[in-house]
Amino acid sequence: MLVDQAVYPGLARSCRVLGVSPLLRQLLVEAAHVPVEYAEAARDGLVMRLLVAEIERAPLIPLAVPFPRHAALAARCHAFVEQPQAHVTIDQWADALAMNRRRFTRLFRQETGMSFAQWRQQACLSAALPRLAAGEAITTIALDLGYDGPANFSTMFKRALGVSPSRYRP
Repeated sequence: MLVDQAVYPGLARSCRVLGVSPLLRQLLVEAAHVPVEYAEAARDGLVMRLLVAEIERAPLIPLAVPFPRHAALAARCHAFVEQPQAHVTIDQWADALAMNRRRFTRLFRQETGMSFAQWRQQACLSAALPRLAAGEAITTIALDLGYDGPANFSTMFKRALGVSPSRYRP
């Protein structure tokens, strides 16, 4: 969606992922039918103003998965993103990188700005969201990501994003 910054200067200029409430979802559907040139004082103008107001109050969903510059750690992170496993531990990664746990956790936070657990969760979420949007079964995604079942995956998902994974399915 393109918004004229001169008209709505309060909206962020950078790309963000927002939580979409039922009202915001319907406003987006309705806005798709509003012509580019519309009367501000008419219904279309009201829809667009309410849409912008809802975008401004929508919760920001942090989905960034930062990658380290440290070569061995970056390789390990890229491999994880290719095949995420939710239950991999710090100790497993530290051993694989021939580091002690303390050095690994310090380096990981320094390189990514996140704890290992936060990063692992973000990577799992970023892998799950496109699959949910494509209509894949929640159970399949949960098991592929290494969760014991869909309930564990759904709990993590809802804790992180505020809604159940079924809300992201078409």
